Amino acid sequence: MLQKDPDANLTDHQRKMIDEAEKSCDRLVALIEEMSVISKLDAGLIVLARQPLDLFPLVSEVAGLVQEGKNRDVHLEVRGNATGARINGDAARLRTAFDTIFRAILREKPGSTTVVADRRVDSREGRTAAVVVVADAASVQGVCDQTPVVFDDKRGGLGLALPLARRVIEGHGGRIWSPAPADNSGDDAARARGTAIISLPVTE
Repeated sequence: MLQKDPDANLTDHQRKMIDEAEKSCDRLVALIEEMSVISKLDAGLIVLARQPLDLFPLVSEVAGLVQEGKNRDVHLEVRGNATGARINGDAARLRTAFDTIFRAILREKPGSTTVVADRRVDSREGRTAAVVVVADAASVQGVCDQTPVVFDDKRGGLGLALPLARRVIEGHGGRIWSPAPADNSGDDAARARGTAIISLPVTE
């Protein structure tokens, strides 16, 4: 109300404080909305759309729009199969989920790093899945051979966006995980946090 009132006699300091209060309110509203969506997904009250789409072009599209880390010389590069991952899914929610996952990974990088989103199709035991490996360029193949652990979706600065992204992936019959740290050193644990593997079942 004060921001929109042309007759409000406010100093620059007061206007700055009001602007910051508005930003805090916006963050709180966004957090409440995320909590509501998570609750509804868990209760089965939200039905994900099931439309035919190719996951790999969608991943490329999302990656091209991610700006996280560029000011620190952290870059996201898409590699692997350009097409060939037909799934039935909710394109809008998948876009948001992958955007969140990409930003979470890039936030873990200190700088001067190329992160790769490698797209591949994996067939095992009669099941075919579209797999996206997000890791440092030199580590892409190695992380797939490591023991998987639950992806850490409890991180600061992202609200509940990561837990929501995980539920969207799982709601499509997929899963997201990270490689287990080879040792207990801080560096190795950080590398594990900077990696994600997403798998979704292919329908065609």
